[in-house]
Amino acid sequence: MNSRNFALLAAFCTALIYGASYTIAKDLMPNYVQPFALIFFRVFGTCVLFWISSLFLKKEKIDREDYPRIVLGAIFGTSLNMLCFYKGLNYTTPITASAIGVMTPIMVLIFSAWLLKEKLFKKKIIGIVIGFIGALLLITYGNHLEQAEHAILGNLLVYLNAAFYGLYLVITKKLLKKYHPVHVVKWMYLIGVFIVLPFSFTEIQEVNWAVFPDDMYLRLLFVVVFSTFVNYLFNLFALSKLKPTTVGVFVYLHPVFASMYALYVGSDTLSLVKVASTLLIFAGVYLVTKPVVED
Repeated sequence: MNSRNFALLAAFCTALIYGASYTIAKDLMPNYVQPFALIFFRVFGTCVLFWISSLFLKKEKIDREDYPRIVLGAIFGTSLNMLCFYKGLNYTTPITASAIGVMTPIMVLIFSAWLLKEKLFKKKIIGIVIGFIGALLLITYGNHLEQAEHAILGNLLVYLNAAFYGLYLVITKKLLKKYHPVHVVKWMYLIGVFIVLPFSFTEIQEVNWAVFPDDMYLRLLFVVVFSTFVNYLFNLFALSKLKPTTVGVFVYLHPVFASMYALYVGSDTLSLVKVASTLLIFAGVYLVTKPVVED
């Protein structure tokens, strides 16, 4: 198997892991681990793994003027986004959450136009509008059939996660080109540990490890190791061998795999609103990510 095929496999595995992680994280919450405690375990565990990994890389000194951007990246990319995501997932369902998460490329375009003054073409503006219509329908009505408590709030929090992560990608774009990504991310996760700790401290103390089932330990390990650390490395490898547009296509597989896994284990159901809203989001993301030569 050549390097391109390995890269395609890595991108595929990334989508597969993301898809499964929605239901696996949902299984943990709230009966075994509360959302904020789960966030701390994920951020702390990922931080340790990235710092260990950095020991095997060439040392790089971060310029002093770049630390404010790293702090902002930590706030939006390893803290606020995760606080919103897991709290939102606790209220909503895996299929709805995964579909709303596909909004990230649209948020990247919006923040790029705002902060980096990148030009917005007509097709991309149409894509933004279509994507937002799909997201609005999903946030408002996506959980109507399940009558989930606080569903709209949960969907809104998942959307904020996509928005914050999109902002993080724009903020850290230059840093990830200037330094090896692992050296940048290890600092952001270290800062993130101290940001999420005040939110998580009480919930961490509430975890009853004495009655923690073995299969839940495996789920927790999956969330900490695979959902973030392994996926990040897979994605880096895929981007090093493939065009960003090629890797970006795999984002469409996230809700597909999330739906397949959730339906298989019986943790979620499909509805016409979910399918129609997701297709609208897909259409919006397609228009936003499609290269435009002229308007």
